[in-house]
Amino acid sequence: MEQGRRKLLASGVAVAAATCAAPAIAQGKRELKLVLGWPRNAPGNGTSVERFAKNVAQATDGRITFRIYGANELVPPLGMFDAVSKGAVDVAHSTAYYWTGKSKAYNFFSTVPFGMLPMEHFAWLTYGGGQQLWDELNAPHDLKCLPVNQTGAQMGGWFRKEVASLGDMKGLKVRYPGFGGEIMKALGATPVLMPLGEVFPAMQSGALDAAELATPWFDMGYGLYKVAKFYYSPGFHEPGHTLELMFNKKVWDSLSPADQETIRLAAQAQILQSEAEVIANDPAALDQLTGKFGVALKAFPDDILRAMQKAASEIIPAAVADDPLARKIYESYAGFQKSVLKRGLLMPGAVWRMRQLG
Repeated sequence: MEQGRRKLLASGVAVAAATCAAPAIAQGKRELKLVLGWPRNAPGNGTSVERFAKNVAQATDGRITFRIYGANELVPPLGMFDAVSKGAVDVAHSTAYYWTGKSKAYNFFSTVPFGMLPMEHFAWLTYGGGQQLWDELNAPHDLKCLPVNQTGAQMGGWFRKEVASLGDMKGLKVRYPGFGGEIMKALGATPVLMPLGEVFPAMQSGALDAAELATPWFDMGYGLYKVAKFYYSPGFHEPGHTLELMFNKKVWDSLSPADQETIRLAAQAQILQSEAEVIANDPAALDQLTGKFGVALKAFPDDILRAMQKAASEIIPAAVADDPLARKIYESYAGFQKSVLKRGLLMPGAVWRMRQLG
């Protein structure tokens, strides 16, 4: 009988322990609302953030998960900054040049015309003081941002009609965000800030004459080859494009240092993997665009490129002149870019020239 009572007691303790443990495990789990500036599973941006979320969930044994909402499912893309800042959502996957209405300095944390290539930009963020400046810029808005993926150097954009000279740019309605849009304005075009999902219908209706998206594989997913047949390079406006994870600062601070580092490393992994994905998929996409869909690959004429570069050299410094923090960020960015130029020409640039000899 005594042995039976001991078994019953042991059984009761085990049940009680299991009952108590379950809420503790549940309370330790976090599901964060993550809103996107593009449709779910869109090539590049969408696929990368899905991998990021999966990797964090696996690395934390499911303690931290993300409930992902595509563009406009919960928040409109251009409303994400305020939604995250105010705590209406926990985190957004976005691009910092959408927030130039808050400060022109946000351009430098996504991409700048005639600016740094992808790995140069990541080097500035990681080793050149860029991340600390980003944190300083975001502090008044209760935000914490991390670089999460990279499109690589981009194409120059889709045009409904051929642009053979500088005069052909005048009067065009174009989708070029950030400083790229301001440069197009200096050339006589009218820039329109528009989320990715709205570009196709605008091109189809004639509300837009031209639009930049990203790279061939990425762009195919948006179908612009159906409404524009002239595809230009180089991507003067986006020599590399870093995308961001934008956390509400209180949410970020509520995570343990170990979980913050897990998220940071998972985001950094996507910088490498996302650009590799683009490089692997672009060649077949180019073949399909030019072969099956009759797209004409074009290079911007030299007079247009010279005018773009001249406009950039005037517009970018002037945009930050009256804002001490923006000017400090610009000087840091420009100084780092200048410091890596010789290396770039001496090694990666020389390799590209060498490969063309064959």
